[in-house]
Amino acid sequence: MGGEPRLIRSSAISKKPQPEGGQAPVVQRIRIRYAKRGPLRFTSHRDFARAFERAVRRAGVPIAFSQGFTPHPKISYASAAPTGVASEAEYLEIGLQAVTDPVRVRDALDAALSPGLDVLDAVEAKPGTSLAERIDASHWRIELPGVEPDTLRHAANAFAQAETVPVERLTKQGRRSFDARGAVVRIAVILPVAAPTEVTGVPCAILDLVVRQVTPSVRPDDVLSGLRVVADLEPPVPPRATRLAQGTLTAQGEIVDPLEADRDGIPIGER
Repeated sequence: MGGEPRLIRSSAISKKPQPEGGQAPVVQRIRIRYAKRGPLRFTSHRDFARAFERAVRRAGVPIAFSQGFTPHPKISYASAAPTGVASEAEYLEIGLQAVTDPVRVRDALDAALSPGLDVLDAVEAKPGTSLAERIDASHWRIELPGVEPDTLRHAANAFAQAETVPVERLTKQGRRSFDARGAVVRIAVILPVAAPTEVTGVPCAILDLVVRQVTPSVRPDDVLSGLRVVADLEPPVPPRATRLAQGTLTAQGEIVDPLEADRDGIPIGER
């Protein structure tokens, strides 16, 4: 992959002066938005982390490392999507040992990653701010092939009108029961740009969903389990979920991209 954009030669990193007994300090933090598309939506978070670390090396990004006998690259992830779910809004933050143009970092990493793992945006982090604190909700699109829109609309209305919707999920500690309703801010059925029946002859209802981040987290499959509870909705084939956005939920129900405050320097609460 010799034709890929590179920021600096790897030898340049090794020649950078190192503090005695440790690694070079972090002098810049860059926040990145990336997408998981197509078949690569089945990439687990652990597999993506390995792929991203390899891409950092191939791209020549001057990544900073932790201290100790087994230094690790300074990479932190925020609210990764479940395996099998596509996403247009995944976020991470990297610490660099040399100041670098975020646009060059974005382009170099995007070229070093496989198609389907796409780096969409990169900005320099403002000092003293937290990426995780800017993410408290997600916007989802869930396609349900084989389900009529009217059937889904009936189920979504029943879900919205319920005070609580108890569901179960299998965790490492065994089966856990929790309420799937309280975290859901918006649940609605939307119409596709082109009617799916015109293309395949099979109906495909689409659920538009906004969910707050709570503990335990409420995922798209938990909401689908809730639709089964309130309306006995059972899709004939596995649904296709895509995270469209995540960030800070405003009073108007909109989600603000967590990178925007770094871009313009205006705190979200003062907009």
